[in-house]
Amino acid sequence: MGSFLDSRLRKTVQPPDGIIKGSGIREGMTVMDLGCGPGTYTIDVARSVGKDGKVYAIDIQKKMIEKLEKKLERKENNDIVNVVPKVAGAYDLPFPDDSLDLVYMISVLEEIPDKDRALREVHRVLKKNGILSISEFLLDPDYPLKRTVRRRCERAGFFFEKSEGRFFNYTVRFQKR
Repeated sequence: MGSFLDSRLRKTVQPPDGIIKGSGIREGMTVMDLGCGPGTYTIDVARSVGKDGKVYAIDIQKKMIEKLEKKLERKENNDIVNVVPKVAGAYDLPFPDDSLDLVYMISVLEEIPDKDRALREVHRVLKKNGILSISEFLLDPDYPLKRTVRRRCERAGFFFEKSEGRFFNYTVRFQKR
């Protein structure tokens, strides 16, 4: 899966503009890319939230954060000043309660051993009416069914908002109330 994380194929089947639109990411938001990996979507999201927004790129693997930091140093990304990469796990996110507008995960939830605990932690850091967006890809060996993701998120206190997608992928969006 490692080489797939930053591949052209991934961006073809899970295009950044589709992820951004499906997640509800807008200018000025404070967003967390949970399980950001090498930052495949982070930079596109940073451009979408604009200079008044912020993207916290979180991954448990230091190696992935280092790859993202190298991307941010590239000349073509010198306009990106609103990304804060951090090494952290999903069970103890380094944010105060009710501090983020949106959290998105792309092919990440099934990688987390205690999904319920991680979702409760995401619920804690989201503001009231904050959005949790989960996108999955059919060819991921850990691909969860939409109804499984929905059940887990509702159990963690989220309210289902909408679902969209094609045969190969989907995005499910929830809201904290």
